[in-house]
Order: sequence, then structure tokens, then C-alpha cells
Amino acid sequence: MAQAIYDVVVVGGGPSGATAAHDLARAGKNVALLDRAGRIKPCGGAIPPRCVKDFEIPESVICTRVNSARMIAPSNRTVDMPIDGNGYVAMVDRDHFDEFLRVRAAEAGADRFTGTFERIERDAAGTHVVFATKDGAEQRLTTRLVIGADGAKSKVAKQEVPAAANLPFVFAYHEIIEAPAPGTGSGDYDPKRCDVFYQGKHSPDFYSWIFPHGATASIGTGSAQKGFGLRPSIAELRKTVGLEGAKTLRHEGAPIPMKPAKRWDNGRDVVLAGDAAGVVAPASGEGIYYAMLGGRLAGEAAAECLKTKDARSLKLARKRFMKDHGRVFFILGIMQYFWYGSEKRREAFVKICADKDVQRLTWESYMNKELTRRDPMAHVRIFFKDLAHLFGLARA
Repeated sequence: MAQAIYDVVVVGGGPSGATAAHDLARAGKNVALLDRAGRIKPCGGAIPPRCVKDFEIPESVICTRVNSARMIAPSNRTVDMPIDGNGYVAMVDRDHFDEFLRVRAAEAGADRFTGTFERIERDAAGTHVVFATKDGAEQRLTTRLVIGADGAKSKVAKQEVPAAANLPFVFAYHEIIEAPAPGTGSGDYDPKRCDVFYQGKHSPDFYSWIFPHGATASIGTGSAQKGFGLRPSIAELRKTVGLEGAKTLRHEGAPIPMKPAKRWDNGRDVVLAGDAAGVVAPASGEGIYYAMLGGRLAGEAAAECLKTKDARSLKLARKRFMKDHGRVFFILGIMQYFWYGSEKRREAFVKICADKDVQRLTWESYMNKELTRRDPMAHVRIFFKDLAHLFGLARA
């Protein structure tokens, strides 16, 4: 019997690919989801309420909810940023969260395949995605369109959208440990707080973190500086906060893109999503919400292309994403370039975080995923406070 022709093959089963497959399958499209088994991305696991709502994330996959963040400066000065009202940050473990999304896509009707993507070949009959399974056997999936959601350094992008294959990266590493008891260690561990370290000894150009996941916690760091020792950095951080004795359950490392690609499609039959498209927020490193949104938009663009038979529809994914979030990514990129550039600037950055206007607007923008304009005078006040810090006019 002849093999069915899929409407879309989604390469990559992380939050972006699984979301694209789920949405397309639920819309009645014939979808295949190809994922390489056993890969877990290093990730703090934070998702905002907007993500929980938009993508119908059930309480069962949320490890815990945090209600504050602590910023730690190079001098070890700490600034607590509580979330007012009913706001929160949901925390997930990528090991369980990603699999939940893949299962949900399959339950919606997507066919799951396990294997490593190799290449795309074309003939008069359509597009063929060819991959090698774990035992080396080759399998061919025939499809009309491909969504490349195979992560940073995407093989789909390398073959089909070269402009997206050479993005700037931060290399991230984290260790999942058994959660210590509240107050444990010199770092005063709090299961309802995310700790963010802006210290050059742990990351010369990004930040390090301790994020609670309920029964576990993620301790990680990132850097774009080649040769910087991520594992020794985490060992030192764990020692500094008194968690060197906590049991390590697993560890992961991977590159994380820090800039959206200028092009997400090949103008023919392939569109990128998630890390493959570079949609991880600069400065914050937040990726889950943006990955899932990118997957949804890629799915919508693919559905439109199938409907109209017009390959220009594939451009809609990037166009819609950048319209809503391009400004945020631009601002965060400037923040990372400037504020993370030296210990003196990191110190000033943490000091700015003590400002109540900064805290309120930061949390509102994060939780709602849009730049808040509700209080324009607060933005003005922050602007002049920033200038004072830049020129050394603010008092310590």
C-alpha cells in the first residue's frame, strides 16, 4: 500500500514543534511529528501566566508557582522583586513538560516518529523528509510542507534557510538537583523564589540561576564566551550557596540562540520555529513561551499555505511574531549588550531593580507578554533613573 502524504512534517518535538503539530492536527491536518528521543534542553523552566492561558497548560505539569525573584549583584548585594497581587511565574521541568506536549499532539491526531533528521529531498511527487532511526534504518516521510523546529543549530535551517543557520548563541548548562529544604545553605534557598546571579565569576556575559521546580531545582548558567567553563562555574556556584552536597539527578547543556533570524522560510515549502528561528529573548533567556508562540504561528502559516497554495504565506509566521514582539526583543538585546558588559554595570543594573516602578512594569510586561503602557509616567521616571545610574549620579 502506498504511503500517505502528510500535509506537514514537523521536525523537532520540543515546545515549538509539539505545539505546531498539536494545532495542525486539531485543525484536521495530516501531521507527522519527528523527534530525536532523549534530548532535554537546559532550561530554568519558567513560564508566564500568559503561556499557561494561551496554551491551556494544566496544573498537573506545573511543578510549582513562584512569587518573587532575587537579583544578586557582583558585590553580593541582593534585591528582592516580589510579584504583587495574584501574579506568579509557573515552573516546569522540561523532561516532563516536553513529553506532555508531544503526547497531547499525538492525542490530537499527529503521528509520532522517533529518529534523527538527515535531509530533505524533492521529486515531482512532493517533498520527502529522510531521517535515520536509532538502529540506523532509514525511513522516508512524504509531505507537502516541513516545519523545522529542531532547535539551535538546526539541520533543517542549515539545508533550507541558511540565513537562520548562523545566529549568535549563548551556551547554557544546568544541573537538576533534589530540592533542598527551605532556608538550606548560605544562599537561603526559597522554594517560591527564583534567584538570578549577575556575577562575572559565574558568567562573564550572561547570568546564572537557581530556579525551584518543586521536588527539584535547576542550577544553571550561560555564556557566549568560548572557553568559559560552564561546569566549573556551576560547581563554584553550588559551593557558594551551600548546595554542593545536594544530589544531582541529571545535567544538560546546549546552545541557545539570542537573536531572531532575519528569515524563517525558504520561500517554497519550509518554515522554521522556536530555537531554529532564534526566538529566545535576549537578556532574560526566556524561550518556552516564545517557542510555543512561534510553533503556533508556523502552524498557522503552514495551514494558510496549504489553503492558498501560495508559498509566500510561510512568511506570515515571522511577520506576525515580530509585529507583536520585535520591539521587546530589540530592547532586551540592548539591555544584554550594555548592562551585562562589566561588573560595574551589573552592579548598577541590580540596583535599578530595587526601584518599585521597575519591578511593577517588569512583572506586568513579563506576565502579560507585552510592553505595558498603562502608566506612561512610570516609564519616564525609569528613563531618568537609568540616566542617573549611567552617569554615576545615583547614590549607592
